[in-house]
Amino acid sequence: MSNYGNQVQLKVYQTMHNPDPERLPVVYEEWEERARHVLEDGPYYYVAGGAGGEKTMSSNLRAFDRWNIVPKMLRNVEDRDLTVDLFGTTYSSPLMVAPIGVQSIIHPDGDIASAKAAAAMNVPFITSSASSAPLEEIAKVMGDAPRWFQLYWNKDPEVTASFLRRAEASGYSAVVVTLDTPMMAWREYDLKNVYLPFLLGEGLGNYFTDPAFCSKLESSPQEDPTSAIMHWTQTFGNPGLTWEDISFLKEHTNLPILLKGILHPEDAKLALHYGVDGIIVSNHGGRQVDGAIGALEALPHICDIVQGEIPVLMDSGIRRGADVVKALALGAKAVLVGRPCMYGLAVAGERGVREVLQNMLADTDLTLALSGEKAIREVDRTNVMKAEDD
Repeated sequence: MSNYGNQVQLKVYQTMHNPDPERLPVVYEEWEERARHVLEDGPYYYVAGGAGGEKTMSSNLRAFDRWNIVPKMLRNVEDRDLTVDLFGTTYSSPLMVAPIGVQSIIHPDGDIASAKAAAAMNVPFITSSASSAPLEEIAKVMGDAPRWFQLYWNKDPEVTASFLRRAEASGYSAVVVTLDTPMMAWREYDLKNVYLPFLLGEGLGNYFTDPAFCSKLESSPQEDPTSAIMHWTQTFGNPGLTWEDISFLKEHTNLPILLKGILHPEDAKLALHYGVDGIIVSNHGGRQVDGAIGALEALPHICDIVQGEIPVLMDSGIRRGADVVKALALGAKAVLVGRPCMYGLAVAGERGVREVLQNMLADTDLTLALSGEKAIREVDRTNVMKAEDD
């Protein structure tokens, strides 16, 4: 990955005298603007919207503004190393594609396009339980490329156990358990647009192909999709879970288990106590609790508790390379990228996701170098300073 950012910059500038009529955006806000033109209200706001008055979405972005990068000079940053080590595997960069369900509402190729783009960029793809395509199909198109599986913990333990078995059998190398969605939040734009894609059968690819789920139906999802959808509404989410239930996951998979949605320091202590393998600091991109703490704001507090015992990752609000560097400086080992990839998917399918990832990797590489570091693993709190007005 040495000098990757310089190479991408040169490639862009070389189009100066031979402009591509189908050139895609470079600026994040332009990706979002073009996605808005492509998508109807329902799908667009399902991706772009948040919980309640969207205060948490704003908090995620403001949290990055509260930290400034402090560049260091004369550090020999000619050759850079973006690799990170997680659970005995070396990944080529600190970027991962966040788990996002119902991608078929964004583009006809949905998760398949995103997974192919991630594989092409060698960026780990985290397949959602709510993917439109079954997890096995996503694994097949990715070949040997790195992939993790995100679990929505079902009320039916047999379905949860089945999902874990399928992920392990399909070559996924870690399980990301989303804790912050035991139920859907109050999302005003979705309610205004009367839009919940699951009720249209979108995002149920894993459920409709799961033997444990289908065994509880009188007819197959193909024969009676309405009944299958209604059964899903009765079993999705599990608000009765407690920390004691972590043992169930350990009984049914040998893969590393990461808990996604941790924001409170006490929960970080409990994660360590119950022996999980990793934490992802996240507020679900501001889609679950209105008025919650920004994810980056919570990150250093979680890292202070964990003290390097297990990896801490982060998502919610990553938009540019500077955001990646700030998150790494505050203790994250890697970051998950969500909405930017979905805007790329909406605009140009697989190519769009690939270019979003390419641009963010290049930006991260250049920001790393200009910050005075030549290796991602060397970034720490000496690279950032809290803004004075805070």
